[in-house]
Amino acid sequence: MEAFAFNASEQGLLIAAGALLVIQAIYYFALYNRINLRNRAARKNELRFSDELPPISILICAHNETENLRRSLPAMLAQDYPQFELIVINDGEKNENEAYLSQLEDRHKNLYHSFVPNSSRYISRKKLAITLGVRAARYEWLVLTEANCLPQSNQWLRLLARNFTSRTEVVLGYSGYEKGGGWLQKQVSFDNLFASMRYLGFALAGSPYMGIGRNLAYRKSLFFAQKGFSAHLDLQRGDDDLFVNQVATSNNTRVETDPASIVRMLPLDRKRDWWEEKIGYASTTPLYKGIQRWLNGWETTTRLLFHIAWIAAMVVGILHAHWLVAGIALLLFGVRFAMQAIIINRTAKTLDEKRSYGLILFVFDFLQPLQSLNWKLRYRFRDRREFLRK
Repeated sequence: MEAFAFNASEQGLLIAAGALLVIQAIYYFALYNRINLRNRAARKNELRFSDELPPISILICAHNETENLRRSLPAMLAQDYPQFELIVINDGEKNENEAYLSQLEDRHKNLYHSFVPNSSRYISRKKLAITLGVRAARYEWLVLTEANCLPQSNQWLRLLARNFTSRTEVVLGYSGYEKGGGWLQKQVSFDNLFASMRYLGFALAGSPYMGIGRNLAYRKSLFFAQKGFSAHLDLQRGDDDLFVNQVATSNNTRVETDPASIVRMLPLDRKRDWWEEKIGYASTTPLYKGIQRWLNGWETTTRLLFHIAWIAAMVVGILHAHWLVAGIALLLFGVRFAMQAIIINRTAKTLDEKRSYGLILFVFDFLQPLQSLNWKLRYRFRDRREFLRK
């Protein structure tokens, strides 16, 4: 019976690890599994969708991205949708972009383009470009994406539009990366998947708090009712996440995650590009209203504490030759790892990600919060003027 006699430290560590495992399980089953449940319900026709297909204005802001436009615009213009227009706002070198867009406009009467004036000083150029696009849009429903985003099917617009009910004002879609083979691409893909499981999971739980402008739809009237980006005109960023944070509610927001509704980007080749993007988001996260970012932080905290608790319990068990304690600690880790692997891999599969995660999840489990801390610290030690309008 000595095997079942735990001293105070062993008992405390196992109880702590068990309690933290329960908290983690709540997050995974109640939040991170939401995309799986949503897509399963859609396949079983358990969700209500709109039968109407209202006209759509697609808005793209392009900055010196002729090659990306050559890749993405044909797929967008080939959408199986009765009535839509595509508006490209050019911000950058005009010669090559202008030539390609003008050539394409000759063949597609629903393609238009404009440019951001070089004299703009009182708003970030991205926000100004979107505002110009919204004002030029003829239709109530706006779909925002980026020049480097390629729709995965010609049903992209139809699947977004099935969420355009009378109560809906915001639709959040999923954007991913095409599969790359390097370590950086694996990191970026996992971070993107996990971040999407968080913000789309909250939205599916009736508590939306942010969106990403690569695959996002909202009403033109909502944009003007909120006076566009006026609440954060001094910031370079905030054209997607902060705007959605302001306007999205449990009643007016829906999520579309069918694999055919996804847009994908080419794999990133430079770590610097990824870091700059994440540091940019770190500059706007403190401005989010709501408790979601604190709940995300609590998940990260309990995750790290769980790892500390089960590792400490296993080490204590080994040092005391109390193999039952070490075995229970290892079992707790195994239960969480199995839960994590099943839900993350099912989500990756339902989102048609061409990648699955095995033991590498254990590495990413530690890397993700450390990277997040790194980006926050880098933001805090950067010149704040870098994040203000220029």
